[in-house]
Amino acid sequence: MMDTTGSTFLPPGQSTIAGEVDALFNFILYASTVLFAVVIALTIYFVIRYRRRGAVAATSGKDHNIKLEIAWTVIPTILIIIVFIWGFKTYLKMSIVPRDAIEIKVTGQKWFWAFDYPEGVNTVNELVVPVDKPVKLLMSSKDVIHSFFVPNFRIKMDVLPNRYSVTWFEATATGEYNLFCTEFCGTGHSEMIGKVRVVSEREYADWLEAGAVSGEGLSLEEFGAGLYTSKACVTCHSVDGSPGTGPTFKNKYGIRQVMQGGSSVPVDENYLRESILNPNARVVAGYAPVMPTYQGVLKDREIDALIAFIKSLQDSTGNSGE
Repeated sequence: MMDTTGSTFLPPGQSTIAGEVDALFNFILYASTVLFAVVIALTIYFVIRYRRRGAVAATSGKDHNIKLEIAWTVIPTILIIIVFIWGFKTYLKMSIVPRDAIEIKVTGQKWFWAFDYPEGVNTVNELVVPVDKPVKLLMSSKDVIHSFFVPNFRIKMDVLPNRYSVTWFEATATGEYNLFCTEFCGTGHSEMIGKVRVVSEREYADWLEAGAVSGEGLSLEEFGAGLYTSKACVTCHSVDGSPGTGPTFKNKYGIRQVMQGGSSVPVDENYLRESILNPNARVVAGYAPVMPTYQGVLKDREIDALIAFIKSLQDSTGNSGE
């Protein structure tokens, strides 16, 4: 039966492997608790039983007990063997990907997750998968070490630069689940949060079809406004003038922007495109060169849409600001 309640330590398990991981976790927890209680109880007993009373009494001369030594050696050894065999079998299940699994490419970079589907659809910070279908994640990083963690699925895997790591899962219930990076990766680490959205097979097929024609029927500004959130621009750039990890988008288009080193450049379409695809070529004064490249993440129409959205963020008087 699917776990819908979770526990004090774990959220509800919503994958095929979650039950086995939880069972092993609970066995280790309860066994450790019992052993801890026994050790503390015996410690308290011996402290009271053999506390100092006046003159020091002579000892019996007995320095060991064979039965006790065998017991406290054999029992922990048996527990360790049980945990090893149980854990190794669960590890194998988590490592061997089913042949019929859907493969999705995952790219971690400061500070968002990008997902590329075989059908050509790509998303940022939202992984959409069908329920009751194994999903293989082929993962790599563009910069530093990240760690892909979905608590409800009991999967966690480091994502490394210049190499691939693999994990897989099969969701057992539709819904939306939290995705975290659990490897400290810089100032925006706490904001590297995404969602795994599990839908029915029919909804998944419809979603893929809609993603292939993303933005149709919308103006470039409207499409760009949606991309501002869905592609994680909102993580670092505000649209209300407030400072963030990166410069605000409000009233930026048309001004001359001062760069590190003292030079200045006009904020036009060419500068905005360069900042999206090669953000560290020219860095705004007062900000660190931490923005990741969106090369390969955004299609040409999506870049055009984001530029149109930024251009639209002028104040009501039409003043572009300085």
